[in-house]
Amino acid sequence: MKKPTIRDIAEKAGVSTACVSMILNEKDISRFSEETIQRVFEASREIGYVPKKYKLYKNPKKLILIICPSLMNPYYATLIQSMEQEARILGFSTVLYTTYWSREAEKEALDLAQSPLVAGVIFAMIPQQPEVAEEASLHIPMVAVGDKNVNIKIDTVDVNNYEAGRMIAKHLIGLGHKHIAYLSTTLNDEHSSRMNRCRGLQDEYLCSCPGGTVTVISQDVSSEQELHMIDVEHEVGYRLSKRCLEEAPQATAIVAINDMVAYGIREGLIEAGKRLPDDISLCGFDNIYPSRFHGIKLTTIEHAIVERGRSSIRLLSEKLNRRSESESAGAIRRLEYQSVLVAGESSGPGPHAALDFQ
Repeated sequence: MKKPTIRDIAEKAGVSTACVSMILNEKDISRFSEETIQRVFEASREIGYVPKKYKLYKNPKKLILIICPSLMNPYYATLIQSMEQEARILGFSTVLYTTYWSREAEKEALDLAQSPLVAGVIFAMIPQQPEVAEEASLHIPMVAVGDKNVNIKIDTVDVNNYEAGRMIAKHLIGLGHKHIAYLSTTLNDEHSSRMNRCRGLQDEYLCSCPGGTVTVISQDVSSEQELHMIDVEHEVGYRLSKRCLEEAPQATAIVAINDMVAYGIREGLIEAGKRLPDDISLCGFDNIYPSRFHGIKLTTIEHAIVERGRSSIRLLSEKLNRRSESESAGAIRRLEYQSVLVAGESSGPGPHAALDFQ
């Protein structure tokens, strides 16, 4: 097979060889339009051309960029490791870009993804700037580990966080908890899973327990705090537990945005003299591995972390194969995993569960 050259790229992109050389070597790149730059990068990937400065990599045409918001939460650590396991099996290498929920860092990661070195991109979460990611996905294969209830024009491996919220609500209602609290880190539309879990809780209580209440308490966390506070989720959970005891004393159960925040809440409740689950119940989401430890055994939602990580790599690999075979990209593909309630020792009957619960 003929070795690809910059002349081949120039012909495919409809530009001069000088233009291709300057763009691939990042010389005076500001003189070219974004559209021209994208055409050159896309053409170079499609024909398999690798600039000389990337020759030191063993196989630069098979490098996947993983964009992840954090590594301290075992949810993301497990997700990333499962991606890297599957990537090795399929012959890919991976590189990780951690954004700490910074919009600017996410944009920088997507700029890096345009390099001919990168074969494809996986978001370990729903992008904070969906429209920017969707635009980038027109030029480079992309998959996101996401949420079924988010309408994004990118292939995704999903769970249904809204239904997960309803699942926890049904569990607590069944145990006789009429008044509960939902405690979360930053709660806005940039964090779709957090919002959808909250809406699921609220809607199920409205439907199945109309006399009940769901008190929502949140604390904003900046990207700087995400970067510099190693224990940020645990610390926020601890602080939110104190606020909850003051602001929602009627709550007999607390639902944390995730298991890591739940651990901080647990510490705050125990410090306040509360017994779990006799005095108050506690639930989380994600079923990370410490949640199964003796003494914790948290009631949580299993979100198939390992399976979703592996599936995201396989989905991207299939996308790359179709691209190399010049097949039509076709429709956006979505793979959904079902959530499962894991009833642990941290949730129990409400204080009046034996009474007629209306």
